[in-house]
Amino acid sequence: MGAGHDHGHAHGAPAGGTASAAYRGRLRAALAITLGVMVVEIVGGLLADSLALVADAAHMATDALGLGMALLAIHVANRPPSERRTFGLARAEILAALANCLLLIGVGGFVLYESIERFVTPAATEGGLTMVFGAVGLVANMVSLSLLMRGQKESLNVRGAFLEVAADALGSVAVILSALVILTTGWTAADPIASLVIALMIVPRTWKLLRETLDVLLEAAPKGVDMAQVREHMLATPGVEDVHDLHAWTITSGMPVLSAHVVVSSDTLNAIGHEKMLHELQGCLGDHFDVEHCTFQLEPVGHAEHEARLCH
Repeated sequence: MGAGHDHGHAHGAPAGGTASAAYRGRLRAALAITLGVMVVEIVGGLLADSLALVADAAHMATDALGLGMALLAIHVANRPPSERRTFGLARAEILAALANCLLLIGVGGFVLYESIERFVTPAATEGGLTMVFGAVGLVANMVSLSLLMRGQKESLNVRGAFLEVAADALGSVAVILSALVILTTGWTAADPIASLVIALMIVPRTWKLLRETLDVLLEAAPKGVDMAQVREHMLATPGVEDVHDLHAWTITSGMPVLSAHVVVSSDTLNAIGHEKMLHELQGCLGDHFDVEHCTFQLEPVGHAEHEARLCH
């Protein structure tokens, strides 16, 4: 016999929305800032003949695209469920995070290639202009980071956007440092070196986000949920004889779910009833694990063997 029970927790998302929906306005503000600075850095890079500045502006362009995708994904993900898509389109946010990873990898490769080209064919980079425009980019990036700081802890979608901006902020620091070296020593190789640093800084954070995103898409257990401990807690519930077909996965950030077949002794079910048993299981998990939606199928002893025969 099957029975389900929902158990909700606050994840920073509004009722009925995904975790990143609460940060829609901040993402819009970050997008506006990014577009503005991108234009400024392109102009500055051309005037100063600075590859580092142009590379940072190119990264800004991908940031703008990434932020735009994050906003679009929030809009799509918060549409109501349908008969065909019973969880709605919540996974759109995870797909946006994956797309952000691919963008970051592409930008890193492009900047790496251009840096090597600049070593072969050096340019007379104007250090003063490069420093000014780099400083403008850094200030703008710090504002955007402050807007997204809280949301990146709760949503992979927002984290993808946050990492885009964070990489830009580090890039702006590299641009300023290269400009300082050029101004004080005249060593123009500092510009492509700064570009290489920007490319290398992109990789570790992108790899981490990519792994977390793929974990969600491959329906791995939610981060921080130890399935062995979940099983142990459920088996410790009075009357529970066995637990099988135990699964936990994440629909999107802030929406972990769990399902299980729970074998309960007939005496326990007769004594307390199904509803009481469900409340016991819900309390067992709710007190120890952060799971948004739980579905339990209560079974009498021996039912699992019958299931196995039906499956074959």
